[in-house]
Amino acid sequence: MSTPDSTETYDFIGIGLGPFNLGLACLTEPVAELNGLFLESKPDFEWHSGMFLEGAHLQTPFMSDLVTLADPTSPYSFLNYLKEKGRLYSFYIRENFYPLRAEYNDYCRWAAGKLDSIRFSTTVSLVSYEETEELYVVTAASGETFRARRIVLGTGTQPYVPEPCRDLGGDPVHTSRYLPNKDELRKKKSITLVGSGQSAAEIYYELLSEIDVHGYRLDWVTRSPRFFPLEYTKLTLEMTSPDYIDYFRALPERTRYRLETEQKGLFKGINGDLVNDIFDLLYQKNLGGPVPTRLLTNSALHSAAYDEATGTYTLGFRQEEQEKDFTVETEGLVLATGYKYNVPAFLEPVRDRLVWDGQGRFDVARNYSIDTTGREVFLQNGAVHAHSVTSPDLGMGPYRNAYIIAEMLGAEYYPVEKTIAFQEFAV
Repeated sequence: MSTPDSTETYDFIGIGLGPFNLGLACLTEPVAELNGLFLESKPDFEWHSGMFLEGAHLQTPFMSDLVTLADPTSPYSFLNYLKEKGRLYSFYIRENFYPLRAEYNDYCRWAAGKLDSIRFSTTVSLVSYEETEELYVVTAASGETFRARRIVLGTGTQPYVPEPCRDLGGDPVHTSRYLPNKDELRKKKSITLVGSGQSAAEIYYELLSEIDVHGYRLDWVTRSPRFFPLEYTKLTLEMTSPDYIDYFRALPERTRYRLETEQKGLFKGINGDLVNDIFDLLYQKNLGGPVPTRLLTNSALHSAAYDEATGTYTLGFRQEEQEKDFTVETEGLVLATGYKYNVPAFLEPVRDRLVWDGQGRFDVARNYSIDTTGREVFLQNGAVHAHSVTSPDLGMGPYRNAYIIAEMLGAEYYPVEKTIAFQEFAV
C-alpha cells in the first residue's frame, strides 16, 4: 500500500480505526491488488483506555487477535508482537490464553505503527458520491478530500447514556471514562453503579476492594434479574461461526430483533470467575461486620435528578418483579450502561444509497454490505440485529475481513471457512 495521498483514487477507504478496521489494514497490507486508506480522528490507536483496570483481561483468547484466524502466518499476529517485545516466553509460562486489556491495546498500537495506510488525527465530516465517476468522496474536517470506490465503516459503538441521565448536571461517569475519574469518585461519601456486564463487575470489585480505605457507601443496581455470567461453553461458542451467521441472517427480521435482546448474555455477561471473586470478597469483608454496600437486581432506572447545592443525585428505580418504586441518593454515579451503534452523521449525503430495515437500522447483508449495490459500503460491528453475537466478537473480525476482502477482489485471498460447527442450527 502507498502512503496516504489526497489526489489518489483508492480501492477503499476505512473510516474509523478500532480493532476490526485495524485488522483489515493488516490483512490488506500484503494484497497488491487493493490500495486502501484508513482515517481515524484520534491521534493514535486507543481502545477502551478508560477501563485498563489492573489485571483486567479480554474475554476472548489471544488467537482472536487482528489476523490469526484469517492468516496464522501474518507478521501482525499477537504472538509475533510478543516475540518482538521479548515477552513470548513469559506469556508461555503464564499459561493464560487471555491477554490483559492494556496488553491488547499495546499490541494494536504496535501493529498500527507498522502500517503506512493509516492516517490519524483525521476526522471525517462528510461522505458524498460522484455519480459520473462512480466514486465516494470522503471529506475531512480540515477540508481535505479523499476518493475511493468503496467504504468500510469502522466507527464502532459509542457510550450509551440512558435518557434520565442525559443533561443531568454534576459529574456522572460512564465506564468508558472510569480510570481518569477514579480518584475523584473515591473522595465521595457514596457511589452508585448502575448497569451490568463485565465492566460494571470489574469496577464494583475494585471499588469494593478499597471501600474500607476510603469509607464510601457502594451500591450496584442492575435491571437484569441476576448477575449473569458470560456463557462460555463450547457448544455455545459455536454460535460465533459462519454457520450461525448463515442461519441467523436468514431468519425473519422480527425474529432476529427478538433474539438480539434474548442473546445479550452471550456477549455481555460477566466472567464467571469474577462473579465468584466478588462473592468471596464480600464474604471476606463481612467477617469484620456489615459492609456498607448493596447489590440490587430487577431494578430499572426511570428518573434522575441532581442537586447542585448538596452535590447529590436522586435516582428513581422500579423493582420490576415487585412493581415497587424506590430511590437511591448518591454523590457518585457510575453508568455501566454499555455502548450503542449510532449511524454517523457524515453519511447523510449518501443515505439514499444505503439500505435500511423495518426498524430504521442498516439492513446488513450476508456479505456485510449496507448499500444498494451490495458491494460498495461495508460495515464493521454494529450489526447484532443482523449478524447476532458474531458482530462484536473479536474472533470473528478476521473472518469478516477475509470475507470483505474477497468481496472487494471478486476472489478469495484468505480462505474463508464455510462450516465449522458440529451442531445444526437450521432444520
